[in-house]
Amino acid sequence: MQPVSPEEKPNPLQDANVCSRLFSWWLNPLFKIGYERKLKQDDLYSVLPEYRSQSLGEQLQGYWDQEVKRAEKDAREPSLTKAIIKCYWKSYVVWGIFTFREEGTRVVQPIFLGKMISYVENSNSVTLHEAYSYAAGLSACVLVWAVLHHLYFYHMQRVGMRLRVAVCHMIYCKALHLSSSAMGKTTTCQIVNLLSNDVNRFDQISMFLHYLWVGPLQAIAVTALLWMEIGIPCLAGMAVLIILLLVQSCFGKLFSSLRSKTAELTDDRIRTISKVTTGIKTIKMNAWEKSFIDLIPGLRREEISKILRSSYLRGMNLALFFAASKIMIFVTFITNELLDNLITASQVFVVVTLFEALQFSSTLYFPMAVEKVSEAVVSIRRIK
Repeated sequence: MQPVSPEEKPNPLQDANVCSRLFSWWLNPLFKIGYERKLKQDDLYSVLPEYRSQSLGEQLQGYWDQEVKRAEKDAREPSLTKAIIKCYWKSYVVWGIFTFREEGTRVVQPIFLGKMISYVENSNSVTLHEAYSYAAGLSACVLVWAVLHHLYFYHMQRVGMRLRVAVCHMIYCKALHLSSSAMGKTTTCQIVNLLSNDVNRFDQISMFLHYLWVGPLQAIAVTALLWMEIGIPCLAGMAVLIILLLVQSCFGKLFSSLRSKTAELTDDRIRTISKVTTGIKTIKMNAWEKSFIDLIPGLRREEISKILRSSYLRGMNLALFFAASKIMIFVTFITNELLDNLITASQVFVVVTLFEALQFSSTLYFPMAVEKVSEAVVSIRRIK
C-alpha cells in the first residue's frame, strides 16, 4: 500500500533508545506540536514497516494456508483460532511474563507496608535502618509496578492492533476473490460490519487474556500471605472472592450468547437496509414506505434490547468490582472477631492492602477477560 502523503515523517520509534522506549520520550516532539497548535495529518509519523497491513496480513495468511492444508489431511474443519495462536503466541507469551512481574510487585507491597507499621507500633521489633530499607523497597515496588503496568498495556494494545489489521487484510482480500454465487449470499454491509465491529474484539481481548492465569495465581499467593498474617479468618474472605468469580464467569457465558444474537440481528438489519436502499425506486412506486418504516425500526429495537442486556451485565460486573474488596475485608474481620482473635494495626493494614491488590486482577480484569474471550470466540466464528 502506497503512503497517503509522499512526504511522511519518519517514525522516531525506529531509532529510539531503551530509555526513550521505556518512558515514551520519543513522543515528546509530537506532544510539543500538539501543545502549540492543532495536529494535522502531516504531523503524524509514518507507520512502522512491520506494522503495515500487507506484511501483517501475508504473515497471518501463511499460517491460515498451513492450517487449511493440515485440516484437509486430518479431515476436519480448519480453525482460525489455531492459525492466530501459531502466528502471535511467541510475542504474546513474552509480555505475559511482564504481567506476572507486575502483579508480583503488588503482592510484595503489603509486606513492606506491614514491616513499616510494625516499626511505628514497636520500635524494638524493627530497627531504624530496617524501616528505611522497607520504605525504599515499598517505593521501588510502586515505581516498578507503574512502569510495568503501562508497558504491558501499551505492548498488548500493539499486539491486538497487529492482529486486527492482519484479519482486516484477510477479509478484504477474501472479499475481492468471492465468486458471483458467494457474493449473492452476503452483502457489502455485512463485510463492513465484520471490519468495523467484530475485529475490534481482538484489541480488547489482547489486553486482558493473561489475567485468566495471572489472577488465580495472585489469589493463591495472597491467600498464603493472609494465612501467615491472620490464619483461618482469611478463608472467609477468599470464599467470597470465589463466589464472586463464579457469578462473573456465568456472566461471561451470557455475554457470549448475547453477542452472538446481537451480531445476527445486526446482520439482519444491515441486510434489510441494503435491500431497501437498492430497491428504493420500487418501494416509492408502490407506496410501500409505511411497511418498511415499521420493519426497520422493529429490527433495530430487537438489536438494542440485546445490547441493553449486555450493558446491564457490564454494569453488574463493575458493581461487583467496586464492592468486592470491601465485602471481603468486612467478612474477614467479622470472622476474626467471632473467633476472638487479636489483631494488630500492622496486620489490619497488611490484610486491607492484600485484598486491595486482588481488586483489579481478580474482580475486574479476570471477569473482563472471560467476557472478551466469549465475544472473541463469536467474532472468530463469524469471520471464519
